[in-house]
Amino acid sequence: MPHEHHHLHEHHHAPASLSAVFILCIALNLLFVAIEAGVGFAYGSLGLLSDAGHNLSDVFSLLLSLFAIQMAKRRGNKRFTYGYKKSTVLASLANSIILLIAVGGILIESVYKLRHPEPVSGEAVSWTAGAGIVINGLTAFLLMKNQGHDLNVKGAFLHMAMDTLVSLGVVVSGIIIIYTGFTIIDTLVSLAIACIILISTWNLLKESLCLSLDAVPESVDLGEIEKAVSRIPGIESWHHLHVWAVSTTENAATIHAVIKDVSEMNGVKHALKHALAEKGITHSTIEFEFSGCPCCDKDTCCYERE
Repeated sequence: MPHEHHHLHEHHHAPASLSAVFILCIALNLLFVAIEAGVGFAYGSLGLLSDAGHNLSDVFSLLLSLFAIQMAKRRGNKRFTYGYKKSTVLASLANSIILLIAVGGILIESVYKLRHPEPVSGEAVSWTAGAGIVINGLTAFLLMKNQGHDLNVKGAFLHMAMDTLVSLGVVVSGIIIIYTGFTIIDTLVSLAIACIILISTWNLLKESLCLSLDAVPESVDLGEIEKAVSRIPGIESWHHLHVWAVSTTENAATIHAVIKDVSEMNGVKHALKHALAEKGITHSTIEFEFSGCPCCDKDTCCYERE
């Protein structure tokens, strides 16, 4: 039974520039952590030291995404025939879990502050958060370009965007505290931000988990693929269509196509590969079967039988 495997060579590997962006983001955030921790020690500020620890988790998130990008570039071997591309999916799943843990931390801290209100220095809060906006905002901006088509990068982007939003909320609450003395606003803003982050993170978690289970990626419309395959001349019927993600940027598919005339096989193969490529499938394996097999009385080739 003819068996065709197609592997598009225009892979969507993360370009070297993306790795450079991550390295720059990591360096910026490490510098910010060092400065914030230094100021915290100098002034004996537990708040600054705690925030420095939180920002250190951002560095870990960025390192995780960078590690996955580098792993995805490695060649396949006899044990991992697709290489390590799936690590980008695992990294996005890990980042979504980290984000949810962070949201949980914000909620717990907010509830504690509501029950045990403490005096807050509006000036200290605003200046510290202002620095966080610059660093986290710049990092999120650098990642924004690539987050639309790579779930791994999206996880890192959401993490930094979350921190930027938190810092912005803290600046606003700090200004309100300076002019009104309404210290509870700090907690209320934190609660509002936590809810926003939870909504954004849920979609990332759901898609990452689905890709981990080899579900059809959200970027692929299976119905459109089915229509495109059915419109290809020479294909009498098809079955066993499976689509899954090899990585956060590459998709694969297998399909059995039934044709009547063996002389049409090459033409059908190229048309089918082109149709799948247009729908976002970078790897395709096509298995051909023939109707009206001359060696038996079955409707399709006897080699199809399992």
